Amino acid sequence: MGGPGDPPEGTPEAAPGGGEDEYRSVVFDESFVRAARLQEFSAQERLDDHAPAVRRRQPLRRGLSRQVLILVVLIAVAFGTAIYMGVRNPYQSPIAGLAPEPLRMTVIPLAPQGAVPGATDPEQLFAKSPAAQFGVGAEGIALPATRRTAHFSEGQVVSALTVAKDYLVESSLYPEVLAGREVRAVRVMLDPDQLDQFDQSFERPAADGKHEPTGWLVRFDPSHAQLADDRIRVRGTLRAGEVDMRTLEVVADHTFVYALRPTGAGQRAKASLFTVRRELHFSFDRDDLRMRQARLVVSYVQAGPLSCAEDASDHFRPLLAGQTAKAGGPAGTDPYATGGATALCGSMAAGAQPKL
Repeated sequence: MGGPGDPPEGTPEAAPGGGEDEYRSVVFDESFVRAARLQEFSAQERLDDHAPAVRRRQPLRRGLSRQVLILVVLIAVAFGTAIYMGVRNPYQSPIAGLAPEPLRMTVIPLAPQGAVPGATDPEQLFAKSPAAQFGVGAEGIALPATRRTAHFSEGQVVSALTVAKDYLVESSLYPEVLAGREVRAVRVMLDPDQLDQFDQSFERPAADGKHEPTGWLVRFDPSHAQLADDRIRVRGTLRAGEVDMRTLEVVADHTFVYALRPTGAGQRAKASLFTVRRELHFSFDRDDLRMRQARLVVSYVQAGPLSCAEDASDHFRPLLAGQTAKAGGPAGTDPYATGGATALCGSMAAGAQPKL
């Protein structure tokens, strides 16, 4: 029952404190009112403009919340840090940014055991020497059978072998190079990274294992010897293999035999043979293959007959028909000296000379 003075069924809805109780949890504060999409016109506005009772309000443009701002700042900081570490990363790949290894070369003169054999007819010398069955010129540099590797096609392998052969032809058979009048034909075939070393070798030759012109090519002292026969004898092998997924290697091992006469001598002067054994290691990446150029990695040369006392780093000064090697070993060889390569010299086996 209701209390004294209360209606039997409780407080009417229209009475104060009646039906409002169920809406007491809803608070219409100022922010709620400002955010309302609909706004009622005032009585004066409705009288003046004959407008509808309400109008639609433009939504309020709220600023970014503090959490969103913090997130944006964190992303910007992380992105900037990533860029900085990419530029200043102390753990970069050891390959990137490092200069390529220079060509390592060894040139060994071979001294004859007696007088150098000679004959007026160069063909007679070749026929009675180990070079009798050698090929002539570029024909003596044969390409092997080829097949693809794990990461290089058969065409790329053939290209590497062909460039290596072309280098041998230009550096061992080209008359202008042999006479010491031309080096550009060899230079243009090299990887650009090696050009500085190549140029330094010819500008300032040194027997240091890095700057010997005869490690790059074959050339004779033009004031001393000249070709007696342009049919140079050649025999050797080429083989290709994959070093890694980025590099092909070609190893060329060839013996070249030249018939020489003293410079300015006529056809009646005796000729003699001069032998050069060249073992060259070439390296090719895909850029080298595309540009048809090579990187020469190792050059191992044996040449004779030469005198051990002669410097063979700049050009060869062969011992010619009838000459003998000077007594004694290489001049000025000091095994305790540092900063330079120790001179090496070998002796030509008796069977390496023509048997006349």
